[in-house]
Amino acid sequence: MKSVLIFLAGAVVGLGGAVLVPGVPATLRSSLGLAPAVEVAAPARAAEAADGKGHAHRPGEEHGDEVPEGALRMTEEQIAGAKIEVAEAGPGTIARRVSLPGTVAANADRLAHVPARVAGIVTALNKRLGETVAAGEVLAVVESAEIATAKGDYLAALRTTELARVTFEREQRLWQRKISAEQDFLKARTDWQEAQIRLDLARQKLAAIGLGQAEIESLPRQPIEALRRQEVHAPIAGRITARPKMLGDAVSPDAEVYTLADLSTVWVEMAVPPGDLTFVKEGMPVRIRGEGEVRGEGRIVFLSPVLDPETRSARAVVDVPNPEGAFRPGGFATAEVASEEQRADVLVPRGAVQEIEGESVVFVRTPEGFEKREVVLGRGDQEGVEVVFGLDPGERYAAANTFVLKAELGKSEAEHSH
Repeated sequence: MKSVLIFLAGAVVGLGGAVLVPGVPATLRSSLGLAPAVEVAAPARAAEAADGKGHAHRPGEEHGDEVPEGALRMTEEQIAGAKIEVAEAGPGTIARRVSLPGTVAANADRLAHVPARVAGIVTALNKRLGETVAAGEVLAVVESAEIATAKGDYLAALRTTELARVTFEREQRLWQRKISAEQDFLKARTDWQEAQIRLDLARQKLAAIGLGQAEIESLPRQPIEALRRQEVHAPIAGRITARPKMLGDAVSPDAEVYTLADLSTVWVEMAVPPGDLTFVKEGMPVRIRGEGEVRGEGRIVFLSPVLDPETRSARAVVDVPNPEGAFRPGGFATAEVASEEQRADVLVPRGAVQEIEGESVVFVRTPEGFEKREVVLGRGDQEGVEVVFGLDPGERYAAANTFVLKAELGKSEAEHSH
């Protein structure tokens, strides 16, 4: 009887252990008449299974500081450092443009060929190629017998005129006092007038060969050896683009010593085919694309009224500001003339639009940074594109360097999918 009680107690203990210990084999459970074991997932694994991506949070829960999808947090310093330009959405003009090839040339109104003006020998060249000079600056010195003769004639005429003036004033006093005859007075007056004419002619001759008024007035005070020297002055401010002469070269009066060009503005010369003449008018604004990334805007200042007999096209000249010297004479350029313009309520630069997963998006400015915004595009030209839907007038958006935002967004999404 005691052995039976011991057996029954062991069976009860064994059944309790089987219930509490899920690791009991299924065959033993079946022989004991127990139900199959139910596995209880750990909290972390349950959350992982529910999320499906290995995140330790439940569906609908967000990471503690996680940025909403499509948003980028950036400070003002980060935006400035990435050179992201922010603009305000607003209206603009879409233009159909005619592209015409052209050549950059120096502005003929600001180009100067500097001659020697006298025959002689070049004894000084004060400026090198590429240097910037001011108007009136001394560029070169030429020693010439011709200039020495002209200066000598002027000085002689100056002294003769002074002597004739003194003689006239003396004869005038004597005649007024009835001491000398009127004939002597009239002759003295005539001699003085003739001397003044010769002095004026000598002065004009010096001016014609390049001497300024101040130089002419200082001649009586100059040493005699300086009379043979002719200073060549810059007629305009600009840069030296050519210096064909060397020290010791003999020059003629019309020989070019320097070429100066003021390149603060340049010309773009283009040939306009007859079919495009209806779109091109004098005074029209023109966009210029130079070699590389050079860009500029100008205005048509001349359109030939006749066609070139060889090319059957009309010559047009565009005056283009060139303050930084980006356009270089001799280079090629493309002129874009607006032939038809249409108004758009919201127009953004093409660089503001990025393609992400087959959708056109812009990045709208938010207090925290930027957010991705899908937009619907409409008409456009080479510079800008119309936004039909997705961006309202007055909203601020990233207008340039938006590829930086696209890259940051891709990086953020890649980190989110860990």
